[in-house]
Amino acid sequence: MKTLQIITTGGTIDKVYFDDKSDYEIGPPEIGRILEDTGIGFEVHINALMRKDSLHFNAEDRALIRNVIAHSSSKHFLITHGTDTMVDTAMELLDIEDKVIVLTGSLKPARFRDSDAVFNIGCAVGAVQCLPSGVYISMNGKVWDPRKVKKNHSAHRFEANE
Repeated sequence: MKTLQIITTGGTIDKVYFDDKSDYEIGPPEIGRILEDTGIGFEVHINALMRKDSLHFNAEDRALIRNVIAHSSSKHFLITHGTDTMVDTAMELLDIEDKVIVLTGSLKPARFRDSDAVFNIGCAVGAVQCLPSGVYISMNGKVWDPRKVKKNHSAHRFEANE
């Protein structure tokens, strides 16, 4: 892997809150700052594709992500994505061949001290370098097949969808 291609789409990982009423906007991608702070040993290219809460994603948004990946000569992609519809987007990418695609995000904004963002990004960076071609979700310290995972909203984690 010469360069890791990172696509940011928004979601909780990039949220900026303004007041006690939980008003927020999707801010600039946090992943660049996080990776720079960790001193990674390879180049990354960040494509800030959109700034949306994943609950507002539509078919056109997923098609845009798909087209960027499918028409790229790169082989390794990390996508930061909102957790609510991460599985839906991953499912739309399943038939892209000869690329490693890992989606990750966070359940708390990266700007929060107790956020899971840094941990999830670290796991995803390791996963995208080691996995065979395919589409994966990296959350909560595990790497998931998107066909076999769901977000458990009440427990605030991803788990098997048995």
